[in-house]
Amino acid sequence: MEKRRAGNIKPKYRLFLMALPFMIFIFAFAYVPIFGWLYGLFDYKPGFKLGEMEFVGMKNFMKIVTDWRDLSRVLRNTLVMSGLGLLSAPIPMFFAIFLNEIRRPVFKKFVQTTTTLPYFISWIIVFSLSFAIFSNDGLIANILKLLGASDSYVNVLGENKATWWLQWFLGIWKSMGWNGIIYIAAIAGIDAELYEAAKVDGASRFQLIKNITIPGLYPTFFVLLLLSISNLLNNGFDQYFVFFNPLVADRIEVLDYYVYKVGILINDYSYSTVLGMLKTVFSVAMLFGANRLSKKLRGESIV
Repeated sequence: MEKRRAGNIKPKYRLFLMALPFMIFIFAFAYVPIFGWLYGLFDYKPGFKLGEMEFVGMKNFMKIVTDWRDLSRVLRNTLVMSGLGLLSAPIPMFFAIFLNEIRRPVFKKFVQTTTTLPYFISWIIVFSLSFAIFSNDGLIANILKLLGASDSYVNVLGENKATWWLQWFLGIWKSMGWNGIIYIAAIAGIDAELYEAAKVDGASRFQLIKNITIPGLYPTFFVLLLLSISNLLNNGFDQYFVFFNPLVADRIEVLDYYVYKVGILINDYSYSTVLGMLKTVFSVAMLFGANRLSKKLRGESIV
C-alpha cells in the first residue's frame, strides 16, 4: 500500500519534496537571521528583549566614519587577499587539465586524492603543521641550524611582510584539488567527437588542450570567477583566526575577523551587526553586478 502511495506522487512533487529539507535549511540559516539586523538600530545588551533596549537609529552606522582608520586597514587586507584569490583563479583549471592528461589511472588517482585531501583538513591542523615547519624551533629552522645558517632564517608566521603571501599560498594548497574537481567534471562534459575529429586532422595533445579543452572550460571558469568577484568581502574566518598573532595583526585582520572582534571580544554587538549587514548588502550588490557583467560580456547570466 505504501509503495502504491509513493508511486502515485507525480515526479514534479517528488523533486519538490526532495528539495524541501534543503529549502528549510537555507531559510532557517540564511533568511531568518536577517531579523537580527534590527539590533543594529538599538543599543543591544544581552539578556534584554528588543522592546526593552534603547533605540539609537543610525548611531551605529555613524561609527563607520569615526572608526574609518581601523576599518580602512581591515578593508585593505580583505581586498588584497580577495584580489590574490582572483589572480589564482586559473590555477585549478590548469591543474584539472594537466590531471586529465595523465594516462596512468593509478598515478592519476593518487595525485587527485593527495591534492583533494587538504580541503578536508581543519585550519587548526594546517596551523599546527605550519608551526611545526616554519616556527623558530620548526623543521626548516632545525635544518638551517645543522647547516650552520640559522642566523639568516626568518619565521614567516611572525613576519608582517610575508603574511599576505603565506595565506595566499596556504589557500591555494588547501583548495586547488577540490576546485579542480569542478573543472574535471566540465572536461568530462566536452563532446568527445571534437577530440576524435581533431586527432584525425593530426592535432597534437597541446593543440587539443589549446583549441578544445580550454575553450570548453571558459563557461565554467567565468561563472566561478564572477561568483568570486561577488564574494570580495567574504574571505572566511577560521583561516585568519588561527594564524592571527600581534606580530602580523596589521595585515591578517580581514573583515570577517574584525566583525568577530568587535562583536565578541569588544562586546559591541550592535556595531558588529551593522558591519555584517553592510558586508551582506555589498556582496549582494556585487553578485548582481557580476551577473550583469556576465550577461554583457558572454550573453549569459549566472543568476
